[in-house]
Order: sequence, then structure tokens, then C-alpha cells
Amino acid sequence: VTWKPPQSSSSQIKASVSVVEPFASNIANMPRELVDNILEELDHCVPLLEIYPVEGQDNTVFEIAQALDIVRFFYDFIWRDWDADESCETYAALVEERIKLWCDIQNGTIPAPLGHRFKKHLEKYKILRLELIQYQSNIEEEPTEEEVVECWKKYYELVMLCGLLKIWEDLRLRAHGPLTPRILRRRKGYRDDRKTVTHTVAKTMTAEMIKNFSLDAPLQHHENLNAALESCYSGDTVVIFPGEYKAVNLSMLTEDITIKGTGKPEETRIVSEPTHDTFVISKAQDIKLMHLTLVQQGTVDGIVVVESGHMTITNCVLKCEGTGVCVLTGASLTVTDSEITGAQGAGVELYPGSTALLEGNKIHHCNNTRASETLPRSLGGINIKVVPVPKLKMKNNHIFSNRGHGVTILQPTEIPASAEGVGELTASGDAEETLSKLMQDLRLEKNTNRLDDIKDIAVVHS
Repeated sequence: VTWKPPQSSSSQIKASVSVVEPFASNIANMPRELVDNILEELDHCVPLLEIYPVEGQDNTVFEIAQALDIVRFFYDFIWRDWDADESCETYAALVEERIKLWCDIQNGTIPAPLGHRFKKHLEKYKILRLELIQYQSNIEEEPTEEEVVECWKKYYELVMLCGLLKIWEDLRLRAHGPLTPRILRRRKGYRDDRKTVTHTVAKTMTAEMIKNFSLDAPLQHHENLNAALESCYSGDTVVIFPGEYKAVNLSMLTEDITIKGTGKPEETRIVSEPTHDTFVISKAQDIKLMHLTLVQQGTVDGIVVVESGHMTITNCVLKCEGTGVCVLTGASLTVTDSEITGAQGAGVELYPGSTALLEGNKIHHCNNTRASETLPRSLGGINIKVVPVPKLKMKNNHIFSNRGHGVTILQPTEIPASAEGVGELTASGDAEETLSKLMQDLRLEKNTNRLDDIKDIAVVHS
């Protein structure tokens, strides 16, 4: 690579490039002839910003490419268009937080779907801003009313997206799991006559399929799960026949209902809608999921989030892509004879003041990130955030093949993180006593559970 002077002051600064010998490419089966043809069309010149540092180059050229790489990183990941209004002191703190955010995305500390969604929002912001600038530049003299309205619409969308990005960048709000409760649907409660309805869901319904249903129970048939959930009142039951379904209404569960499959869990699959951030979220007082397989694709919150009330999951398979099952403060969860696998964070996350009963489950291959297994805050099967201590009872569970600990208890410490880092208690002396007391408070019946991870139970200062 050599620098080629621009033909005029307005020309884009370009670099002259040639293929090194021997020819090699990081793209499989890239023919040399194709590379030569492309360079011929470009007159062996590319914009200077397309130059990247490569080991073994001339020192001067390498330093230029490295400097460009740093500038490119700054404008791609660090700089935001609204930063000009910040003071020097505030901006220094913002830069530090954004670098941490980028590192957490790169090393997998933040679940991959969450990192992908953040990048997508950031890219969308840049595109919208360019669209607004271009639209404004095309307005001649006095804008019309239509043009003013269109400018405000684009500007409002930009401001809303800017606010969302600022929330994502706040280190206190981007912990694994949901940011804030989002269910706005009003609870309908029971019907006035207190009667209940059984809602059947199947692509095609036959008389043979409903022959075992009680004649006294009113039946309503639906071709899709979304319509069935929309029609539910508290006390109703949704019966799903084998097949694959999607339903955005699963993210707004407010009624005390039972949702169950008719066969084995693997026969009835419910797949998340990638265009939504959430999959299954409940504020119901008492809701049950039975004999189902939940497949998370593209959503970033927990595969199941219990915001309030109580949820029971029985004989289900939860195939996570983002975080696992999240139980927020004051909510409770019962999971029996089920399987939780593939979570980017912990398989089960218990927030302070929550309650959970886990019995006869398999929790495995969670904390499925690129993060090193030596990270001191490695999560794994179950992550418990203490203060106030959640109420957890475990019995006859098998927790295995998770990157990290079987059970991680996050305990606040007065030791500054900058001075001591994140310290993990070892099973000796006071630490052993602390662990024993926490296990007693949490009612962890360790002897009835199989924990086959790196370390079965660990207390971590947070």
C-alpha cells in the first residue's frame, strides 16, 4: 500500500494498492483473477479509510493504517452525534462506559442477541440521522406545511431512538435480563358469570381431536395461538395441538390461565417472533405452562420473565437464545420436570426478593458466551442476586455443562471494585461459614441435586 496524492483539493484521499506475493485471502477459494479484475476497475486505488493495519508492512504505512483503525473505531463505536453538548468531565466518563460496553459485547459478557440488538439500534440511528439531514438539505427556501410535518416526524423518531440508546449505554440498566416491566394490558379477570372456556388451537381441527373433552365445558376453536390468548379470561384453558406456533400475546400475559400442549413437549413448539424484544412475560397471579417447547429466536430478554404474580412451568423444554428464565422482585416461579438449555446468561436468574421452587429439572449448556471460563463472575446454571435474599428451594435437579458455576450467589461487598476487583469466596474459614448460612437461607438442598459444573456453588462479590 502506498499513498497516492489527490488530483485536486476536493478529491477523496486514496491509497494505491497492489497484491502481495504469495497471494493469500481470508475468503475461501477467492481466485487471484477476480482480485486483479477488481483492482483494475478501481485503478488500483481505494479510499484511505478502507486501509487496515496488517503485520509485516512498511512501518510508516502500518502506523498510518493503525491510526486510521483507531479513528474508525472511535466514530463507529464511541462517538455519538449528541456528544457535542456534553462537558469534558461528563464525556470522559461516557467514553469509559462505551469502551466497557464494547468490550462486554466483544467478549460475550453481554449475551450475543443483546449486543446484536444494540448494534442494530445504533446503526438505525445513524441511518435516520443521515436521512433527516438529506431531507432538510433538499428543502428550498420556505418549507411547506407537509415538509415541516415530515421533518418533525423524522426528528421525533430520532430523539426517541437516541433516548433508547442512552438507556442501553447505562451500565446500571443493562444487566442480564429485562430492563423494566413493560406490560400495559389491563387485566380482564373472570367473566361475570364465573364460567370458564377451553380454547383449542390447531391448524386443522377434527371431531376425533376433541372427543375426550368434557361436554359441559364450552369450547372455542382458534387457528392461531395469538387469537386464543386474546380471547382468554381468568380461569380459561388453552389447549394446543401438535405443531409450530407464534404468538406476540405471550409477552402480555395478565390472566390466570393454563396453556398446555396435548402431546410430548417436543411435539408442540412455540417460537418467538424475532421482530419483538420479548417472548413470554407474565403479570398474572397464577399462570401455568405445561407440555410445551419454547424456542427463543431473536428476542433479547429472558425466554420467560415473571414480572409479578406466580408462574408454574411443568414438563416443558426451554431452548434459550438470550437470557434464561428471569424472576423479578416480588414474583415467584415453580419449575418441575423441565429442561432449560442454551441461555447466553444463566439458565435461571433470581432477582432480590423473588421466590422459586425448582424440582426435577435439567439445566445445562447455559452461559453460552465467548467469555473466558476464567472470568471471576462466570455465571452458569442459576444466578441469585442477594439483598434481600430470594427464596429458593431446589430438589432433584441436574445442573451440568454450563460455562461457569452450577449456582452463583451475587453478594454485595463494601470492597471497591477498582481496588480489589471481583472477589470469589473460597470454601474455607469465614467463607465456608458464609456459604453455609446463605445455603440455609436459600434452602438449597445440595445433597438432592447433581451439580456437575466447574464449581457447584460459588459466592461472588458484586
